[in-house]
Amino acid sequence: MSSIKKLAGQTMWYGLSSIAARFINYLLTPYLTYKFAQASIYGEMSIVYSFIPFLNVIVTHGMETAYFRFGSKENEEKIYHTSSISMITITFIVITCLLIWSGPIASLLQIELHPEYIKLIGWVVALDALTTIPFSRLRLAGRPKRFAFIKVGGIFVNILATYFFISILPNHASLYKPGYEVGYILIANIIQNVFVLILLQKEIRSLRFNIDFVLWKQMMIYALPLILVGFGGMINETMDRIMLGWWANGGSPEANKALVGTYSACYKLAILITISIQAFRMGAEPFFFKQAQSDNAQRTYARVMKFFVITLCIMFLGVVLYLDIWKEFIRNPKMYEGLKVVPILLIANMFLGVYYNLSIWYKLSNKTMAGAWITLLGAAITILINFLFIPHFGYMASAWATFFCYGSMMVVSYKWGQKIYFIPYATKKLIAYFVIALLLYSFNLLILWISDNKAFNYLFASILFIGFMVFVSKIERKEFNTLFQKKA
Repeated sequence: MSSIKKLAGQTMWYGLSSIAARFINYLLTPYLTYKFAQASIYGEMSIVYSFIPFLNVIVTHGMETAYFRFGSKENEEKIYHTSSISMITITFIVITCLLIWSGPIASLLQIELHPEYIKLIGWVVALDALTTIPFSRLRLAGRPKRFAFIKVGGIFVNILATYFFISILPNHASLYKPGYEVGYILIANIIQNVFVLILLQKEIRSLRFNIDFVLWKQMMIYALPLILVGFGGMINETMDRIMLGWWANGGSPEANKALVGTYSACYKLAILITISIQAFRMGAEPFFFKQAQSDNAQRTYARVMKFFVITLCIMFLGVVLYLDIWKEFIRNPKMYEGLKVVPILLIANMFLGVYYNLSIWYKLSNKTMAGAWITLLGAAITILINFLFIPHFGYMASAWATFFCYGSMMVVSYKWGQKIYFIPYATKKLIAYFVIALLLYSFNLLILWISDNKAFNYLFASILFIGFMVFVSKIERKEFNTLFQKKA
């Protein structure tokens, strides 16, 4: 179990950095929903930041995972230089295209009044790409503390820059440009990325413009299917905001952007689940590759899945049982109407977390094309449901599309993966934990329907929450004792 303890320790640091970064960044939600009186402005920002991940997929083109796959076995120095130069080259091409076609792209995203936003997006993506492989090197080297320090430091800089542009600069009429709020958010992001690059100068200075083309070809063969995985993933994760802007029946472009803003703000209430998933991915990907050669690798992966699912269930209950408190992070009461999507999105993201855990089978067996097909299946479900139902049900269609997308991907990956690379998951037990969490949530909904006494409702929710953790700790007592016992 020492390997799982190591993963837990590294995930804790990645988790702390993710929690700190997400929480600090999450504080922008009440701040910006308050400062942006019009939900359409927040919606416009959400659309812009939904486009950025698609560009990130192109510029990274699977090199991050390829670096872990090859860097754990061969000459890490050579892998580092080759993957970095590949990413820098593609980034240069992408940013050139964005500068040339900023107008048409702005029209496609329904921000035609601000084509300059596309140019700013290009710089955000380019600077972020330069940090990707250096951050990956810290992860492969098992240096989560330095990783966490740099990540959190960058978020602090972003917060300060955002506050300056949104709260201080408007007091200086000669310098402030009204109607340019999203542009200022992007500029704050650029400042953050420059700061992070400065902190990563040690890793960046070690880079040599020395590419091994034979190695690069091997890495690209492995990585190219991951581009499809990435595109499909971004369609599933962020495309719903863009499609809402296209197809929602809000009555006008501004009304549609307001719907996007409401949906995006409520989506952020799934923060605990997304933090858990992000922290897990930071630690798990290099960990899984390193564990692949050990004798009990499959058993270790199964135990990791068990602890991960338990964590997701606890996080799920932590949000849905106290949703009345979490909603206060949205400072625009008009957006509360979207809270009904939160439980659906939480469950959907639990499916996504399990899928990420399952996906190790195709990465270890070099069947990355399988991952591409599974993700494209999810993307097809996302697009189809959104296209058919957004005009009638608005963002509720987007929430259910996310649910069915990730649920389908999870089931298909499990069935397919167990045939190729069997892992002895405690499937029945994990499903039971998930079902119990849903039943507790349903029971709490019944109490909320019966009682309007907030003190009693919070007490009852706390009893359910603590009861679940006590129940799990008793069932998994031996596992927890083994995990935390000291080696002789």
